[in-house]
Formats: sequence, structure tokens, C-alpha cells
Amino acid sequence: MNSALDQTAIVLIVDDNPANLGVLSETLDQAGVEVWVAKSGKTALERVKYALPDLILLDVMMPEMNGFETCCQLKADPVTRDVPVIFMTALSDTENKVQGFQLGAVDYITKPFQQDEVLARVQLHLKIAQLSKKLEEKNALLEQKVTETSRAYQDLQQMQLQLIQNEKMSGLGQMAAGIAHEINNPVNFIYGNLTHAKEYIDNIMGLLTLYQTEYPNPTPQIQLKQEEIDLDFVQEDLMKLFSSMTLGAHRIHDIVKSMRIFSRVDEAEAKAVDIHEGLDSTLTILHHRLKARPEHAAIEVVRSYSSLPPIECYAGQLNQVFMNILSNAIDALEEYNQQRTFDETGKQPGRIHISTEVRDDHWIAIRIADNGPGISENLQRKLFDPFFTTKPVGKGTGLGLSISYEIIIEKHGGNLYCHSTPGQGTEFVIEIPIQQQKLFAA
Repeated sequence: MNSALDQTAIVLIVDDNPANLGVLSETLDQAGVEVWVAKSGKTALERVKYALPDLILLDVMMPEMNGFETCCQLKADPVTRDVPVIFMTALSDTENKVQGFQLGAVDYITKPFQQDEVLARVQLHLKIAQLSKKLEEKNALLEQKVTETSRAYQDLQQMQLQLIQNEKMSGLGQMAAGIAHEINNPVNFIYGNLTHAKEYIDNIMGLLTLYQTEYPNPTPQIQLKQEEIDLDFVQEDLMKLFSSMTLGAHRIHDIVKSMRIFSRVDEAEAKAVDIHEGLDSTLTILHHRLKARPEHAAIEVVRSYSSLPPIECYAGQLNQVFMNILSNAIDALEEYNQQRTFDETGKQPGRIHISTEVRDDHWIAIRIADNGPGISENLQRKLFDPFFTTKPVGKGTGLGLSISYEIIIEKHGGNLYCHSTPGQGTEFVIEIPIQQQKLFAA
């Protein structure tokens, strides 16, 4: 017996017959089992309150409380429900045996006892109970390991996201700042001299007009040159050409300004900024994707800006969130337009609506909505999961919204929601506090 079990087992024998108690106690004691006895069901229930046996041998036919009632109460108690019960009875009919098993018994021993059978059954069920206990311990340990592994995996994913975000923002910011710096000087040179160039051209054109007025009859050689260069056309087209150059210079100047605002590489700490400026700079950078193309009409952008105070935030990272959400909206509208005819897109062009508002005096909300195909409820639950994407291979990493969620939730202590109905478009809502230090101080 001792070789079969890791430690001395305890068996509680419940029987009102002293002779049965004596025979069973002697048999089990000789096998190295510690024996407890109880002469009634009530006594057994009192005994298990103080210490639990490893197995219970329970007589069915007892006065006051029979074995079935005793077993029922044992199994109803969370403390004793897992202790295996073997019924002992002279009743051999199937109905009583079925009742015993239904109440939770693991086996039956029929009177009169066969000592070898009793010992074999007790040994078997003690071993099963011991193995079951070990299995539960192993399962609990395994569940703990799984939990720890899952937590470690989540931490690793979070760290990967943070590293990717930092590297991405650093690379993007430095590239944008570098390009803006390199372009800025020549653009400023051109931009700053446009006024003088316009003045010089006006003076030259005025002088040419004066010559034509004072000398209406030019020499044949001058007249031939005028016809050769089409002077009337040049005079008219020069001003149009200069206007186009001025407009282009303004556009380059705005792009450079937007790139500097978007990157904000020199602003590692939270600073009070104009949120609308960040939104507009992002839209300027994405302007080429909003313009009309041969295959579809332009994507309209509607701005509904409320009056906002300066918002304390990590501006460069917040601009990255705007870029991710707006880029996804454009992607969705472009894909939607490919499924529609040119006439359909003309009648109902793609539209992105951006609105801002103050909430509860301490928070602001930024809403970015599109009138695209929408997102199913099943996909909405996965939107912010790392590496989840609905785009074809090579067109999306599945990191944009996950990184955006991290920036808004962890970095700014805010909220990021998605509301979408298939066929009616999608709206992302960004909520951040107006002042960061008050949030974290609280």
C-alpha cells in the first residue's frame, strides 16, 4: 500500500455496526492506512468539519440518517464535495446502486465483505484521488504559466509597438524636418523676391506700353520682332504665368510649413498647441490623395472647427494619429469608389468630415468621419489589435490604428472610439484632456 501511494492515506469508515468497523479497520490498518471511524451519518458530518479524509467508506443502511442522505450533504458542501465516497451495502438491486452513483459515489462494496476486494477498491480510489489532485495542481500551474506567458507576450507586443512607433516617428520626423529645412531656404528666397519681381515686371510692362503710345509707328525691324515673338500674347500671358508661379510658390511654402508643424521633432515634451493647425498640416500633406483623378472625383473635406483653447499634448505623435486615421479614411473611400461608376461618385462624392468641440471644460473631442462603405461589427472589435489589417498583403502593416490607440490612451490619457454602420460610413472619435499635467496629477 505504501508503495502505491506517496503518503499515508486517511480513510473515514462510517457504519453503525461495531463488527463491520472492526473488520474494516483492521484490514486497512494492516495495509498502512490511517483509519477514522464514525458510527452515524451525523457524527461523520461533524468529523469532516475539522479535518478531511482522503476517502470515505459509507454504509447505506443506518438509523436516523442513512448513507444516501449523508452523501447528499457531503456533496452539497464545497469543502467535502471532492472527497471520494464508496458505499457499503447488502442491497444488491440496481436501483439503489444507480441512486448512489447519481448522488456522487465512486464505487460500491457489497456485504458480506471480501477483505481483498475491499483493500483493492480502496487502494484504487485512493490512487485515483491522489492522481486527480496532482492533475489539478498541474493544471493550476499550467494555467498560471499560460497567464504569465500571455502577459509577457502582451508586454512584448506593447514594447515592439512602442519601439516601432518611436523609430517610425523619429525617422519620419527627421526626414520631414530635413526636407523642410533643405527646401525652406530656396523657397524663402523665391517667396521673398516675388513682390520685387512683380514690381519690376509691372514697371517693364508699363514702360513698354508707354513706348507703344509715344512711338506708335515702330521701325520695320522692331515691327518684325514684335510679330516674331507675338508681343501682344506675351504681354497677356506673362502676367498669367507670373500668377501661376506665385501660386506655386505659395503652395510650396505652405507644404514646407505643414511639414515642419507635422514633424515637430524638437517637441519631445507635452506643449500647448493649436490642434487645428496640426489637422490642417496633415491635410496639406495628404492633399495629393484628395484631388480628383481620372477614375474618380475629388474627395471633399469638410471642416467644422469649434473655438478651442491651446491643447497640451505631444503634437508630433498626435499628428501621426491624424495621419493614420485620415489615410485609412482615404483608403476606404478610394476602394469604395473603385466599386462605383464615375457617375455614381460624381453624384455622391467621397467626403471626410472633421469636427472639434470642447467637452466638460476639461476635454476636447475630435471627430473624423467618412461616407465610405463602413466597417462590420466583427471587424470593429479587432481594429486596434496589433498587426490586424483588412488591406491586401504589402499595403498595410496593421500597426497604424494600434499605434494611434497607444498614443491616445497611454500617452495622452484619452479615449479613441470607432463608430461604424456598414453602408453608412465610419467615424473615429478622439478625446484628450486640455491640460496633461492636471490629468496625471489627479
